[in-house]
Amino acid sequence: ALLVAKSSFGSGGSKKGNPADVIELTSSIFDKEVLDSKDMWLVEFYAPWCGHCKKLAPEWASAASTLKGKAKLGAVDATQFPDLAQRYGVRGYPTIKYFPAGAKLDAEEYDGGRSAGDIVQFVENKLEQFAEPPEIRELLNDDVFTEECREKSICIVSILPDILDTGAKGRNEYLETIKAMGDKYKKRKFGWVWSFAGEQDKLEESLELGGAGYPALAAVNVKKNAVLHHRGGFSKDSINEFLQYVIAGRIAPSVLRKEVPKLRKATPWDGQDGQLPVEEDYSDLDDIELEPLKTEL
Repeated sequence: ALLVAKSSFGSGGSKKGNPADVIELTSSIFDKEVLDSKDMWLVEFYAPWCGHCKKLAPEWASAASTLKGKAKLGAVDATQFPDLAQRYGVRGYPTIKYFPAGAKLDAEEYDGGRSAGDIVQFVENKLEQFAEPPEIRELLNDDVFTEECREKSICIVSILPDILDTGAKGRNEYLETIKAMGDKYKKRKFGWVWSFAGEQDKLEESLELGGAGYPALAAVNVKKNAVLHHRGGFSKDSINEFLQYVIAGRIAPSVLRKEVPKLRKATPWDGQDGQLPVEEDYSDLDDIELEPLKTEL
């Protein structure tokens, strides 16, 4: 499907890995590299003579290459560093220990599959579980649109009603709905942006968004010049169903008929209710001295 975003981890570890991506750990560097780092680690304890360890080696390297930049995979030769093996209760080979991102109070035994795909899936699930939800960014300038839409596979664009139509309470309810969806789909690495009716009118025109009323939402793939419009209500259930269809490729995208324009700079919402424009006060017209009209005879 034109709009489907692949997992950020690619093909699940099937590619040939680079053994150099596996970090060899020793007693002298273990604490600094693993325990003191903020990264997620999987550490294999092995013995050079172990047949199962030799079978695991290419899978371990493949997973390490696939997960590079996301998590770190290390290896400890337990015959050379028995103190580390003893510290973590290693009784057989290979033994794999999981160290979470952030503070590492203890290690968890990894008892999943031993293929690269299994290892990558384990890490992917952990990253999804502990990942921060994405920021829902107001479209204040073209840089925001570039970072969230032009540079990502898919971005979810929401155009909310004018603040005079919803008030702060109504707008915040819409934003909470978007945030909930961002959190639910954080694994997908979508961009999430919003504006309100008429503020970025050229963008609305380009995406053919908002013409049927507000709020309006669409999934956009700028690189492929494609857009999918959400036709249902602006509820969590309705948007969730729409995003599932987008991911599964069950909705045919439309081709953007107009090039996405450069966005203008906008003033950020202050979180307050809208204010009606101040009308000119004509109440004191009676006090104005008018010159008498001249009439010609």
